Amino acid sequence: MDDARIDAYLARLGMPRPARADAATLAELQWRHLLAVPFENLDIHLGRPISLAEDALLGKLLDRGRGGFCYELGGTFALLLRALGYRVTLLAARTLDTEGRLGIPFDHLALRVDLDHPWLVDVGFGRFTHHPLRLDVRTDQVEPGGVFRLVEGTDGDLDVLHDGRPEYRLEARPRELPDFAAGCWWHQTSPSSHFTRAPICSRPTADGRITISDRTLVRSTGPDRHEEPLTDDAALLSAYREHFGITLDRAPARPPLPTIPTTAP
Repeated sequence: MDDARIDAYLARLGMPRPARADAATLAELQWRHLLAVPFENLDIHLGRPISLAEDALLGKLLDRGRGGFCYELGGTFALLLRALGYRVTLLAARTLDTEGRLGIPFDHLALRVDLDHPWLVDVGFGRFTHHPLRLDVRTDQVEPGGVFRLVEGTDGDLDVLHDGRPEYRLEARPRELPDFAAGCWWHQTSPSSHFTRAPICSRPTADGRITISDRTLVRSTGPDRHEEPLTDDAALLSAYREHFGITLDRAPARPPLPTIPTTAP
């Protein structure tokens, strides 16, 4: 990243260039990234292939004012952190459901940042941590996003728990962005991927969260939740612009209705 790209990225986050690459700055960068750059899968429902090439990532976030899903958000954030002087390692993870079933290999991308301690940094998992987690701590870590705990697994992996629920299994082996290409393709194309099932666009706010799930605008503040149907394309496109700064030339395709099996006569 050149200086112009760094300045443009920081401007989107609403931050001046930091004086030090330290833990406090890292925490502020992560929170501001979550606030400013939405978690979204709209290109999948616009029929636009997602590229993990550096120019494509930076162009989408900085030139088009978009967000992305984990590979895009984590991959681009890693570029910024490295440009600011942080030592960053890409890590692969597999999501875990409540019964302990694992997602596909390279299901998720997270970051390790090494300072005085190793930190887990994740800006691409939707509702998750607001700030980095200590990778070398095995007790509860309480922060605004909830209570998190890292539990030792097999082969050096770590299970990341959020409020007691397993979220993903994190590998220790360093990865490069091209390693995630197959997972990125699978999530764009497989009917088993939750990203192909409906458009989603979401980000935290100072006191809650705002989300457009398919054609429903959801605002939450603490325990309060309000849903508003977006009844036509104009309302949907207006909501993307107003709440996420995303301007689209057409609405994402609605997911197909499930096929109802028929009984042969």
